[in-house]
Order: sequence, then C-alpha cells, then structure tokens
Amino acid sequence: MRSRAFAVGALVLLLVAPAFLLTVGALAPPVRAADSATVGGSITGPTLVATQSTTSYEIDGYGGPAEAPNGTTIGNITYYASLVGANLTGVSISPPTDNISDNRSIAADLVVANASETITIDVMISSVYQGQNESTNFSIQVQVVQPYVIAATIVNGSTSTVLSFTVYVTLDGTVIGNVSVPTLQAGGKYSLSFKYPSAGLSSGDHTFGISLAQEHGLVTFSNGQTFYAQTVYVTGPAPDYTLWYVAGIVAFFGAIFIFASRVAARRRGAARR
Repeated sequence: MRSRAFAVGALVLLLVAPAFLLTVGALAPPVRAADSATVGGSITGPTLVATQSTTSYEIDGYGGPAEAPNGTTIGNITYYASLVGANLTGVSISPPTDNISDNRSIAADLVVANASETITIDVMISSVYQGQNESTNFSIQVQVVQPYVIAATIVNGSTSTVLSFTVYVTLDGTVIGNVSVPTLQAGGKYSLSFKYPSAGLSSGDHTFGISLAQEHGLVTFSNGQTFYAQTVYVTGPAPDYTLWYVAGIVAFFGAIFIFASRVAARRRGAARR
C-alpha cells in the first residue's frame, strides 16, 4: 500500500513540476542576451567625384549594446563623420553626426570645392545603452577630379508648355548619367550642364551623346531627332585631370517643337523606319 501511495505521489509531482516551472518562467522578466552582435557599419558612395559638386553617401550602423537581439534599437547608435585632406577649404560633409535606428541608414552629403585631391571620410559608429558603450571606425577615400563637361541650351520654340523631362547622357554608348529638365514655357530656355568625373579616358576617340527620354515623344530637337553625339579625341591620359569641354553641342540644339500626340506618333514611326 505504501509503495502504491509513493508511486502515485511521485507521478503527481512529475506532472505538477513542469507546470510550476512554466509558471515561474512566465513571471520572470525577459533577459537580454549578453553577447549582442558586435557594433559595425559601412559607408557607401562614389569614390570618384567632380570638383564643385555635391555627392550623397549612405552611412549605416548596427549592433553593440544599443541593439536588441531582435534587431530593434533600444539605445543610441550614432555616427560621427570627419574629413581628412590636403585642402579642406569649401569642403564639408552634412550632417556630420546623426542617430541611426532600426536598420535605417543615413544620407550624408559631401560638398567639394575646386581643388583636385584625395579626401578621406572617416566614420565612427558609437553604440550606447545603459552605461555600455562600444564603437568601431571605418573610412572611404574619395578622389576629387576635374570633370568632362557637357553643356547645352535647350529652347522651347513652340507656343505650348513643355512639361519636365529627362535627358540621358552616354559615353561610347553606355549611359553615364541623366539630367532633369524643368518645365519650359513657350519660348523658354534651359542651360543644361552635366559633369562626368574621370580618372582619365584611354587614348583614342570617345563619343559623348545626349538623348531625350523615350517616354517624352512629344519633344524633339530642331531637326526632328532625339539623339545627338559629339566625338572627342584623347591623345593620352589627361594630365592632372585636365578639364575637357565637349564642344559643338550648344550650337546643335535648336528650338524644341511640341506636336499633337498623333503627329508625334507618326514622327516616331518614321524615325523607326
């Protein structure tokens, strides 16, 4: 009889103990993992920029005591950016510091002046939570060069308003950038300028082209075409990143005429033929 009672008691204890442990566990506060991810970060953006330009860079920071195991930010993750260069007159990065939270990167603008040089962007990421502080450092080198410049004057010679459109710029058939042309009133003009930073093109012929976005079929150049090309000859690597201007484009651009959609469609069909 005693052995049967002991067995029943042991069985009850085995059944009750897990429930008791689960209850205690539910009442206990969650414990944050002590070994949170190591603080890290990155900066991404062009390593070659034109003089007298503004370029955006993405700064990211994560980990350390300020980041919970689920990835949310429970403290302060802050970046601090500084610049190193031979001539920092007119050179800045903005904002130089900001808070980063929940996997959100921050855009910082690098403004450079007219000096051709190499600039280093140094970044420190600091992760702080309840007296704990961890940090890491990284950097990116940016070469500031005198660019090739493509300039043109676009004229709306019609009696209608031309809505904003995009001009694409190519080099040897490859798109290297674009320029947004604002809305042009009848008779209005827009001076287009595109800077292409290069560490030096190879010797030989190189062709820069300007094209109107295909979705703007109502807009053409004065000769009815949507593309213009200008070839330049490079005798060798440009010493000290000499400034090159693509000539002849301004003279090429004439009035831009606006036609009814049906007329424009016929023009596009004729151009394809």
